[in-house]
Amino acid sequence: MSLLLPFLLNIHDGGDEAALLDFKAGITGDDSGALAAWNSSTSFCSWKGVTCIRVRVGTLSPAIGNLTFLISLNLSYNWFHGEIPPSIGQLRRLQALDMRDNSLSGTIPANLSFCTSMTYLHLGSNQLHGCIPPELGNMMMRLQKIELHNNSFTGPIPSSLANLSSLYFLGLSLNNFEGPIPPQLGKIRGLEVFDVFQNSLYGVLPHYNLSSMKHFMVGMNMLAGSIPPDIGERFPDIHTLTLSYNMFSGVIPSALCNLSNLTTLALDENRFSGYIPPTLGRSGALRILDLSCKKLEANNTKGWDFVSSLTNCRQLQYLVLSNNSFSGQLPNSVANLSATLQVLYLTDLGISGTIPSDLGNISGLKKLVLVNTSLSGEIPESIGKLANLIDLFLFSSSLSGMIPTSVGNLTQLNRLDASYNNLEGPIPASIGRPNKVYFLSLCNNHLNSSIPKEIFELTSLRTWTCQAIPFLDPFLQNVPENIKNIKGLRILNLTMNKLSGWIPNALGSINNLQELYLAHNNLSGTIPTVLQNLELYKLDVSFNNLQGEVPEEGIFKNITYSSVVGNKDLCSRMPQLHLVPCPISSMKMMRKGPDDSGSALALMWMIPKKLKQKQKGRFLPLEVEKYQKVSYFELSKGTDGFSETNLLGRGSYGTVYKCTFHSEDTSTITAVKVFNLQVSGSSRTFLAECEALRRVRHRCLVKIVTSCSTIDHQGQNFKALIFEFMWNDSLYDWLHLKSTMPAPRKVLTLAQRLNIAVDILDAPDYLHNHCQPPIIHCDLKPENILLTVDMSAQVGDFGISRILSGNTCKTLIDSISSVGIRGSIGYVAPGNNDS
Repeated sequence: MSLLLPFLLNIHDGGDEAALLDFKAGITGDDSGALAAWNSSTSFCSWKGVTCIRVRVGTLSPAIGNLTFLISLNLSYNWFHGEIPPSIGQLRRLQALDMRDNSLSGTIPANLSFCTSMTYLHLGSNQLHGCIPPELGNMMMRLQKIELHNNSFTGPIPSSLANLSSLYFLGLSLNNFEGPIPPQLGKIRGLEVFDVFQNSLYGVLPHYNLSSMKHFMVGMNMLAGSIPPDIGERFPDIHTLTLSYNMFSGVIPSALCNLSNLTTLALDENRFSGYIPPTLGRSGALRILDLSCKKLEANNTKGWDFVSSLTNCRQLQYLVLSNNSFSGQLPNSVANLSATLQVLYLTDLGISGTIPSDLGNISGLKKLVLVNTSLSGEIPESIGKLANLIDLFLFSSSLSGMIPTSVGNLTQLNRLDASYNNLEGPIPASIGRPNKVYFLSLCNNHLNSSIPKEIFELTSLRTWTCQAIPFLDPFLQNVPENIKNIKGLRILNLTMNKLSGWIPNALGSINNLQELYLAHNNLSGTIPTVLQNLELYKLDVSFNNLQGEVPEEGIFKNITYSSVVGNKDLCSRMPQLHLVPCPISSMKMMRKGPDDSGSALALMWMIPKKLKQKQKGRFLPLEVEKYQKVSYFELSKGTDGFSETNLLGRGSYGTVYKCTFHSEDTSTITAVKVFNLQVSGSSRTFLAECEALRRVRHRCLVKIVTSCSTIDHQGQNFKALIFEFMWNDSLYDWLHLKSTMPAPRKVLTLAQRLNIAVDILDAPDYLHNHCQPPIIHCDLKPENILLTVDMSAQVGDFGISRILSGNTCKTLIDSISSVGIRGSIGYVAPGNNDS
C-alpha cells in the first residue's frame, strides 16, 4: 500500500492525524501490516506510506538577489504570490529556476536575462502576464528548456528565441500569445518539443525541417496551411503531431504512414479533405488517432481501407472518426481493432448498415459512442462481452429490435443512452444488473413494457430520462411509488409520456433530486408540498391537469410561468407565475379534437368555441427571463461549421441550421437562425426578434433558448437566435408533401388540422389581446408555423413584427422599400402597407 497525502501542515492541528486514523479504521484485512505503525505515539508524518509536504506562503523578497553563489532555486508547488523580484537577475551563476505551480503575478523581469548561466527555466501554472522579454533569446544562450505554460502571457513569440541553439524544449501552451509563429525557430536544430497549444496564434504554419522534433503541438489556435507532403523527411522521428482546432486544409499526405514512431495524430476540427491514406496504420505505432475533420470521405466504393490498416496498431487506445463525410456500410473490420482500444467515437456520420456483430471482441473498450448515424438493425448480443465498458452511447440513429439482455453483463457501466432510435419490445430486467449506472436514457423509442423493478434497485442512478416513451403496460400509467428507492437520483425526466394519476409524495424522499421534469403528461391532483423540501433547482410540471395552489417555498420561489403553464386549474399568489389568484379557479378549457368523420360544419363551429374557452383564462405580463450564454465556438461546433448537412432552411435575412449541444451526460438539439448581416436590414431584424421574443411566453409560440451576438473566427460580426428544435418541420411541409420526404409521414388527419388551426388562432389572440404591449406578427404563413413532436403548432419568425404602444405603432424595423408591403405576398392582411 502506498498513500501520498500532500497538504498544508499545521503542527498544532490534529485534524490530519484524526482523518488518517479514521481512514485506517475503515480498512479491513491489512495482512501486510502496513498500517500497524499508524498510532498517536509517533508523528503521522513518519507513518509508512504517508508523505507530508510543507507548503510555503508569502512573497519573494528582493534579498534573494544577494545569494550570488546560488546554482539552483526550486520554489515549485507552493503558494507564493506577488511579482518575481528583478533582483533575481543578479544570480549570474544560477543554472536552474523552477517556480511552477504558485500564484505569482506580474511580468517576467527583463533583468532575468542577466542569468546567463541558466539552462532550465520553469514558470508554468502561475498568473504571469505581459510579453516574453526579447532579451531572453539574446542573452541566455545556454537555455535548454523553457516552460511557461498555463499563464496569461500575450504578444508575439519573440523571434530572438531562435538564437537559443541549445534549446530542446519550448512550452508556451495555455496562454494568449498572438501573431504568426516565427519561421526563424526552424534554426534551432536540436528542438524536440514545441508546444503552443491553446493560444491565439494565426497565419500560415511554417514548414520546419527539424529532424530532432518529437512532439509538435499547435492545436487550438487559428493557424492555416497544410501538412507538407514530405513531412516524413522533415520530422522523421516525430512521436506526437497535434494540429487540432485550427484551419488547416488540403489532403492528409501518405507520408504520415512512414513515420514509424508516430503514436499520437490529432487532426480534428480542421478543413482537411479527400480520402484518408489507406495504409495509415502501417507502422503499427499509433495509440491516439483523431480525424474529426468534417470533409474527409469514405463510401462503399473507396475510402474505408484505412480501418483495416489500423488493425496493425496493437497499442491503439483512442480512435475518433466523427463529423466527416463518411457514407456507406460501416466495415466489419472495425471489430478487428486492437483489444487495447479504450475509446471509439463514430458520431455525426452518414454511415449505414448494422453494428458489426463481433464488436464485442474489442474487449478493452471503456467508451463506445455511435451517435447520430444511419446505423440500423439490432444492437449485437456480443456487446455484453465488453466487460470494461463504462459509457455506451447509441442515441440518434435508426437501431431497431430489442435491447439485448447481455447489457446486464456490463458490470462497469456508468452511462447508457440509447434514446432516439426505433428500439422495441420490453426493457430487459438485466439492465438493472450493472449497479454502477448513474445515467440512463431510453427516451423516444417504441418500447412497450413496464419498467422492470430491477431499475429501482440502481442505487447509484443519478440521471434517468424516460422522455416520450409510449409505455403501454398499466404498471406505468402513473409515476411509480418505488422510484423512491433510487436514493442517489439527481435528474428524473418523464416528459411526454402517458402518465396519469397523482404526483407521488414518495418523490420527496429522494433527497439528492436536483432536476424533475414531468411535463406533457396527464397528471392530476395537487403539486405535493414535499417537493419544496428538496434542493431542486429545475422543475417542470407544465401541460398536465394539475390543480390547486402552487407551493410557495423551496424551488417554487424561483420557478417561472413556463414551469407550470398548461395546467388550467392551478392557482397561485406569486405574481411571476401569471396564474389566477387562489382560491379563484380558472375556467376549464377543452382541447380534444373531433373524430375524423366530423364535417366541415363541425370544424367551423368548434374553432370559435375553443377560442372562447381559451380566452377565459387570465393572462398577465411576463417578466424577462435570464437566458444562458452561448459562444460562436459552441454554435460552430454544434453545426459542424454551419455545414450544408445541418441546413434546415433559408430566409430573406438568414439561414437556419440544426445544432447539437453536447454535454457530458447527453445532447440537446436546437435550431439556430444565423443572420446574414450583409443583407440590408438583417441587423434590425435580429433586434426586432429579440425585442418581441423577450416579451412573450406562450405554448403556441416557438420558444427561444438564447441568443448570440459576438464576432466569428474571422473577426466579423455574428448574430444568431437559438430556438427549440421542431421535430415535425413546418405546416407548409405537411400541406405540400414532397417526394423526398420519409415514407412513414402521412397526411394530416382532420383532428390534427383542427388542433393546429386552434393553435394558430390562439397565438395572435395572445399577442394582440393578452400581451403588454400588444405585438403584431405581420408574417403569419405556413412556413412560419412549426409543428412539435406531438403535432402542436407554434408560430415563429418575428423578424418583421410590430410592438404597439398605446395608440402609436412602434415599428421595430423599416421595410426594404418605403412603400413596400409588410409580410409575404399571398398571406399579408388586405390593405396593410407601410406607405
